[in-house]
Amino acid sequence: MQSFKSARQAATKSSVASVDAKVQLIRTLIILTIALTVIVGAGFSIKHFFFGAPAHTQLAQGQKATITIKAGASAKNVAKQLYDTGLIDSTKNFFAELENQKAQSSIKPGTYEFAGGTPIADIIRQLVQGPNTNNNKLTVPEGLTVEKTAALVEKTLGIPQKDFLAQAKLSNYAGDFAFLKDVPSGTDSLEGFLCPKTYDFSDKKVTADLVIRAMLSQYQKEYSELNFDAARAHIQKTYGVTLTNYQLLTMASIIEREAVTDEDRPLVASVFYNRLKKDMFLQSDATMSYVVKREVTPADLKKDSPYNTYLHKGLTPTPTCAPSIASLKAAFNPASTDYYYFFIIEKKGYSKHAFSKTLEEHKQAIAEAKAAQPAQR
Repeated sequence: MQSFKSARQAATKSSVASVDAKVQLIRTLIILTIALTVIVGAGFSIKHFFFGAPAHTQLAQGQKATITIKAGASAKNVAKQLYDTGLIDSTKNFFAELENQKAQSSIKPGTYEFAGGTPIADIIRQLVQGPNTNNNKLTVPEGLTVEKTAALVEKTLGIPQKDFLAQAKLSNYAGDFAFLKDVPSGTDSLEGFLCPKTYDFSDKKVTADLVIRAMLSQYQKEYSELNFDAARAHIQKTYGVTLTNYQLLTMASIIEREAVTDEDRPLVASVFYNRLKKDMFLQSDATMSYVVKREVTPADLKKDSPYNTYLHKGLTPTPTCAPSIASLKAAFNPASTDYYYFFIIEKKGYSKHAFSKTLEEHKQAIAEAKAAQPAQR
């Protein structure tokens, strides 16, 4: 039988041996891990050496792809677009061919369509020549402001919004378009004149100036067919209100932003003309929305702005959007009514106006409309 001392020594030796074994195991595992990493890395390097880098996804031969190049885009950005789209397999080769054609600063903005397998040289020649698609069509809906039009132009044609806004000044075009002479001095805005329409700029070098001139030319073509002189005489005779051509355009823009349907436009116009005749505030939320660029709040209607028609009588200093022909016709020939108030009734699937002659009727109509709404859960 072992003594206590002998037993303790034996246990100690056993413990030490166990620790040494664990350390040795850990070392072995570390060495194996390092070796495995080296082997995997070497294998990848060998594969990379013999077979090249992982293949870039290329478009199939003849497969179509569309890219839009923004004005001012660098050659580096264009190369990345082409590479990411799968139209080229090497940006290095693209830059080399760009240098060969001396086309570093000749790429034109716009929308292009290319097929997979198109040689880089042909792609660059097309980029220098200009857009090759019909996607350089710009559709401007009624009721847009100059700012929103600029955003649409950037999205569709690639012209930066800030460049369009910088160019869209009345002073740049007053000498070329006679109708702009109606704008009061001190106003340098083209608000209201950028005619809503679909424009085709295919096969053209598109610039902000080209787009704006096309819109002003369209305004001149369409609106010259309207009889502004007769409209001013009619408004003066019916309401005792004297307006300029520019103010008729401004009235039409307010109608455009307020009316929900074409049928209601002449009725909305009658409300505003009746108010002008009585020297009342127009009290149009839409005019202040033009300033705050969102749906107005009660607090907004207390802000002092020439576009706040709750605080300032008469029309706004400028139009608040580019109106439709329907809104201009309503401004020229409003319905004959005794209405001074309206509000919009929102129902599932449609909206309509409710018109009233007095404030009491107006309040009652609002209360009835609220009562008729289904209780919210």
